Amino acid sequence: MLSDHVMFSIKETSEQAGLSEDTIRYYEKIGLIPRAERKPNRHRVYRSEDIHTMKLITCLKKTGMSLEEMKPYLHMSIDSDLADFPEERERLVNYRSKVEAQIASLQQVVDFIDEKLDKRSMFPDECPITGENQMSVFEKKNIFV
Repeated sequence: MLSDHVMFSIKETSEQAGLSEDTIRYYEKIGLIPRAERKPNRHRVYRSEDIHTMKLITCLKKTGMSLEEMKPYLHMSIDSDLADFPEERERLVNYRSKVEAQIASLQQVVDFIDEKLDKRSMFPDECPITGENQMSVFEKKNIFV
C-alpha cells in the first residue's frame, strides 16, 4: 500500500538522484536500497528518503568503498550518531587516511610535472615520485574516461 508521502516515479528519482534507471533497479536487486513501492499499475515509486540514500551511495562510491562495504552506512537512520557505530566510524577514518595518501602521491606527480615545465627538460637525475604506479587508482576507477 502506498504511503501518504510525496512519491516520485523512477524517471523523476533518476533525475534527482543522478543515477540511471537501470542503476536504481540494480541497487534494489542487490538490496542496497529497499524495494520500491508500487502503484496499482506496478510502476515503481520512491520517497525522498530513497533519493537521499541514492545520493549517499554516490558519495560513498567516490571514497572508493565497494557497494557491499556501504551497506552498514545505508542502514543508519538520518538521526544516527556515527559515534554509536565504532566499526563504521573506524572504516571512514581508514578511508580518509587512504585519500590523504593518494593526495600526497598526486602532489608528488604535480611537483614533478612543475619541475619539468620549469626546467624545460624531461630528463631527471632521478625520479622523485615514490610508491607504486601513481595512476593505477584512477585507471581502476575510470576517472579519466
